[in-house]
Amino acid sequence: MTGPPQLVAAAQVNAGDTAWMLIATALVLLMTPALGLFYAGLVRSKNTLNTFMMCVAALAVATVMWAIVGYSIAFDGDGPIIGGLGHAFLNDVTFEPRDGTTIPHLLFMAFQATFCIITVALVSGAVVERMRFGPFLIFAALWSVLVYAVLAHWAFGGGWLIEGGTLDFAGGVPVEMGSGFSALAAALVVGARKDYGRQALLPHNAVYVLLGAGLLWFGWFGFNGGSGFSTGNSGVLAFTNTLLCPACTLVVWFALDLVRGRQVTAIGAATAIIVGCVGITPAGGFISPGWAMALGALAALPSYAVIVWRPRTRVDETLDVLAAHGIAGLTGILFIGFFAQNSWNGVSDGLVYGDAGQLGWQALAALAAPTYAFVATFVILRVIGLVMPLRASEGEEALGMDVVQHGEEAYVTGEGAVLMPTAPDGERPVKEPV
Repeated sequence: MTGPPQLVAAAQVNAGDTAWMLIATALVLLMTPALGLFYAGLVRSKNTLNTFMMCVAALAVATVMWAIVGYSIAFDGDGPIIGGLGHAFLNDVTFEPRDGTTIPHLLFMAFQATFCIITVALVSGAVVERMRFGPFLIFAALWSVLVYAVLAHWAFGGGWLIEGGTLDFAGGVPVEMGSGFSALAAALVVGARKDYGRQALLPHNAVYVLLGAGLLWFGWFGFNGGSGFSTGNSGVLAFTNTLLCPACTLVVWFALDLVRGRQVTAIGAATAIIVGCVGITPAGGFISPGWAMALGALAALPSYAVIVWRPRTRVDETLDVLAAHGIAGLTGILFIGFFAQNSWNGVSDGLVYGDAGQLGWQALAALAAPTYAFVATFVILRVIGLVMPLRASEGEEALGMDVVQHGEEAYVTGEGAVLMPTAPDGERPVKEPV
């Protein structure tokens, strides 16, 4: 489970904790359409709907796969690599409290489902504007079980990382590093857009991007604050740190933009919010507010550097999921190893406070999770590619994925209607509502 491995003795549902977790679950679910808005603004207008629909697909496919088998693999049993099948099809997932919490097992499952959903949606950012929708649906189903559920078991569900001592409060391993390094693999397998490196592929709506980022930050208070599974100190600490860390990332990002280009960009500001939220995700309940502010400032540096560097390569990882999630998540995981404080978290100290071993376990997670995510994603997409083409043709890509994959467009000329050539009776033109 997410959060510190503490401290609930009696198996009794607490109404206050349950009420908070119902709200937190809804907040995290909101993050997926918010991500759709964020991603849709970053692509060209002809791919707006398709990009958003990949996030909608995650809502559907990941939820179903989680209920059928993903939750069981992640949270049933204590095998070092994967869980069991005791909770397949939500068997024995009832109103009784989940072990180690004061909330119903059903609610615990639902909260964890929202994490799987958003992570699948995150990976789509690597392949938008050219991956076909059908193969993406298959990929989402397989990836949610074979990658996300396995990493969640390692970090939260009794697997080898959490049992060894790795600390991950709210998803640095399965969500952030899992999505970021899977995105890199996906970009390499699917390949670059046809115009990549030949013309500027610019975001079409910065307002969407900013609004999406703001809604994501809002949802992140449930994402991190809910990962204490109660209204107790760990959740309050994570909630507060989720306010402080991204604000500091924003300030440093502004400075970097000014130094580099003498202008603070809206896209940069939105990206900074995401980087700060990602950085504090693994560390939220383990470090003090002061260190959370320091982490926010620090996390901006490597992510900014990767975002600046990546377009100079041949890797078309379209929306910089690697930089914003993989690198920022890795930064947060390692930061715990240095600056975790038992006086704040009641669990462990980091190197600065006397426990060098904690840094070792954090470093091991920072190596193992990206490696598994990258390799497994690469293999999954290669196998799907043997059965069906992963990407649209150049002609379809030029026309736009909205029309080709969905038969719709995000933006229609005229006053919200399409002028048809003739009425059904052939006498006069009519307008068909869009």
